Amino acid sequence: MSWRYRAGLFLIGAVVVIWVTSAEVTQGIFTDYKQPFAVTYLGASLMVVYLPIAFIKDWLCNLLKRRSPKSGKNAETLNESSAGLNSPLKHIGGQKIFELEHLGTLPRKDSETDYSVYEEGRPLVSKHRDDTDVLKQDKSLTTREIAIYGFYIAPIWFVTEYLSNAALARTSVASTTVLSSTSGLFTLFIGAFLGQDSLNVAKVVAVFVSMAGVAMTTMGKTWATDDSKLSSLSGKRSLVGDLFGLLSAISYGLFTVLLKKFAGEEGERVDVQKLFGYIGLFTLVALWWLVWPLTALGIEPKFTIPHSAKMDEVVIANGFVGSVLSDYFWALCVVWTTPLVATLGMSLTIPLAMVADMMIHGRHYSAIYILGSAQVFAGFVIANLSDWFSKKLGL
Repeated sequence: MSWRYRAGLFLIGAVVVIWVTSAEVTQGIFTDYKQPFAVTYLGASLMVVYLPIAFIKDWLCNLLKRRSPKSGKNAETLNESSAGLNSPLKHIGGQKIFELEHLGTLPRKDSETDYSVYEEGRPLVSKHRDDTDVLKQDKSLTTREIAIYGFYIAPIWFVTEYLSNAALARTSVASTTVLSSTSGLFTLFIGAFLGQDSLNVAKVVAVFVSMAGVAMTTMGKTWATDDSKLSSLSGKRSLVGDLFGLLSAISYGLFTVLLKKFAGEEGERVDVQKLFGYIGLFTLVALWWLVWPLTALGIEPKFTIPHSAKMDEVVIANGFVGSVLSDYFWALCVVWTTPLVATLGMSLTIPLAMVADMMIHGRHYSAIYILGSAQVFAGFVIANLSDWFSKKLGL
């Protein structure tokens, strides 16, 4: 298990905490400012801040690269000059010495060993290393290619975020979280269909264990001391909200697989900051007009701006933390681990949301709900150990 994979698992935990907190804050925003499109558009557009960060990072890296070869050449020059001063052949024609060094050592008459083989083998090693470096450079995408890919997948990401926020506006956080957790099933099969992930028994078991846990949490009973305050949320759980949550899970699975496909095995092909920066730019420039057809169809209420400065601050802060920061961390989770592991890891929002509701609202949960949350966690563990299970059991 590489350091990137371990870091990805750590980031999954961080993203789960941020997402649950952001979901609670977002639903609080919708009580006074029910504008899912505005919240989604702001959060996705703010990701454009990654573009200047990425370009400044590239400029600094190029600056350091330009300086490092000079220092390396200076060091080589000093070494050559010092070697020449210490050599008794310093006054002999340098051109002759250069030619002899590159022609290789000729075999002596009294020796059967041909040392030229060793001399000929030396350049081959450096050529192989150079070819490997060239291949690595060829695998990485250019800025133009990253921008094109960003424009391709930006609508998918925007749809995913909008459907999730629209579900939050129509149903409870727990219901939206549970429905979003079904994305593990879609991620598995979409990844297998696009050739990004392979199917084995352990992965299928992990997905169905997690899905069974999700189903158990939906059947489990919950009750709270402040049910009178939350009755409006429970009462407004609608079929449309659940449908939006399910569609969000499908588009989330598609985006996750495409992100991994573009980024490469360990993210070596793409700069994730640039990719999300271009997604933010495309959203800012090209998707603002969607509010009109959504309003005309009655899906979105008439657009208004927040009525207070405090609400403005909450919306913007939630956009930065809940979208800009957490979505970038989540992308690193996908790139550094696998789409399936990252998706099942997001299912950990169910037990965390359960704990949060117990602490904040004094909510109680039935044994079925608690067992279902444990199964969600078990599915995440099995997905991480799927390769180990396959090797040990020969699956």
